[in-house]
Amino acid sequence: MSFRLRALALVMLLVIAATAATAWLTLRQASRQANETAAADRADINRVTGELRQYGLRHGTWDGVAPAVRDLAADTGQRIRVTTTTGSEAVLADSDVLMGREPRRTGPGAPLLVDPRPELRLPAGLAPVAAFKITAGEIARYRSGTAYAACLTRAGTEVTVGRDEHGVPTYAAGRRTGGGGTSPSGGSCRRVKTSSAQYVRYDGAAKTCLSDADADADAGGGAGEGITPCLQRVFAEQVRDAAPPPLQVRLGALDDPPSALAAAPAVTVAVAVAAAAILGALLLSRTVLRPVSALTAASRGLGEGDLARRVPVTGRDEIAELGRSFNRMAESLQASEERQRRLVGDVAHELRTPLANLRGYLEALRDGVVEPDPELLDSLHEEVLLQQRIVDDLQDLALAEAGALTYHRDHTDLGELLETCRTAHRAQAEHAGVTLTATVPAGPVYAHADADRLRQAVGNLVSNAVRATAPGGGVRLTLERRGAEAVVRVSDTGHGIPAEQLPHVFERFWRADAARGRATGGSGLGLSITRQIVKDHQGTIGVESEVGVGTTFTMVLPLPSAEAPAD
Repeated sequence: MSFRLRALALVMLLVIAATAATAWLTLRQASRQANETAAADRADINRVTGELRQYGLRHGTWDGVAPAVRDLAADTGQRIRVTTTTGSEAVLADSDVLMGREPRRTGPGAPLLVDPRPELRLPAGLAPVAAFKITAGEIARYRSGTAYAACLTRAGTEVTVGRDEHGVPTYAAGRRTGGGGTSPSGGSCRRVKTSSAQYVRYDGAAKTCLSDADADADAGGGAGEGITPCLQRVFAEQVRDAAPPPLQVRLGALDDPPSALAAAPAVTVAVAVAAAAILGALLLSRTVLRPVSALTAASRGLGEGDLARRVPVTGRDEIAELGRSFNRMAESLQASEERQRRLVGDVAHELRTPLANLRGYLEALRDGVVEPDPELLDSLHEEVLLQQRIVDDLQDLALAEAGALTYHRDHTDLGELLETCRTAHRAQAEHAGVTLTATVPAGPVYAHADADRLRQAVGNLVSNAVRATAPGGGVRLTLERRGAEAVVRVSDTGHGIPAEQLPHVFERFWRADAARGRATGGSGLGLSITRQIVKDHQGTIGVESEVGVGTTFTMVLPLPSAEAPAD
């Protein structure tokens, strides 16, 4: 996998993990907080309604309920608004007002009902007459007790409340709380006895329950099985006007701020995601910086002259490809350095022996040891020309490789150029006993090229071919058009070049004959110059050879889009 894909996969993994963790945390936290909020709201509702109901049961009146409402609002954090249910709603207490704030609008939910009336509990299996008597007594006791408790509350006296065996509250005076104002004192409060008219009402309602119970018994049911619920309803109806009226309680306000998600879990996940991102970045940077550090150290060593430095390469990503490119560059530099050293050695080798010969003959002539006859002077002149040619070839090669060799390009007929080369080298070929032929197309083949430089390149190939061919052999020049290219071949029937030496054919001073004798001729730079000239004409050159059969050099040159001779 490439480095770019690995980096993208790591980033995507971090993004997906961060998104998934954030979504999971938000959903989990919102769900938990919603459940906690609902549970807290239920707890607040139960507490508010329970304590208000206990207040009504305890005091027999709603007088003085405002402090209790304020305390409940402060404890629960809820806005509490308490109103009556009889007639037009009258506000008994509003926590906003009690706390000195502007009353807010209540929420749209249905109000909660708080009914402080107790529920009568009658023993199972009780006879109807006994149940009636208990109910009548509990009604009278509750009515009297609530009136007494309300009087004690208004007098500022603490009320002690209990319950009898039937679940009906019992009241007693406790210590004075300090309130009261114009209300009667606790000592002036008396229990109120039930009037005869009230007993008549109880009796009528109870008789109805008794007749219903008798009807159930006649239908096959047990006597008294249906009287308990009936008497409980009678109790509730008969104590309604004595008990505190039911209340409507509204909690909350429309402009209450929504509950915010807790910050701690979000911060925890954010820190975890950040830590994962930092870890991923460290791993990524480690993956990147390790080979970069190796490349830096190797390039520093390369700059200091250590051309053998290489970097270890593993994998197939961009970083590994960079390492391979560096190694190839280092190998190329090392090879160039080796070629430069070899060039210096080759030049010294090429010039040392001829210069030593020239020096020796000149010293002999100066000392009069040798007579300056024409044959000796011709030999020395030929040696000087050879050295001059080596120097000229070196200069041409240096200029060509530096891109400074001057070219005068024009439309050049390649067929005519081959015929000119054949004519120029015909004397050399005849002297060597080699047949030199040229085969060109019938029509002209024009290339945009420097005719002199191309003749120099082809001439080098022809000279080498003639020298490599034994008497009786042949050298052939051919030209053919291949699409938008021109193909020039120089083939000989010489001794050939071994396959292992073919990669070195175009190197400086390379010769098939390593003896470098004058018999083999040439400076050893011709093929290098030829390759550079062809390259500068945007062409290519190659060689094929078989030992004992011959060698073929192939030049491929581009043809212009519209071939036409120059005016």
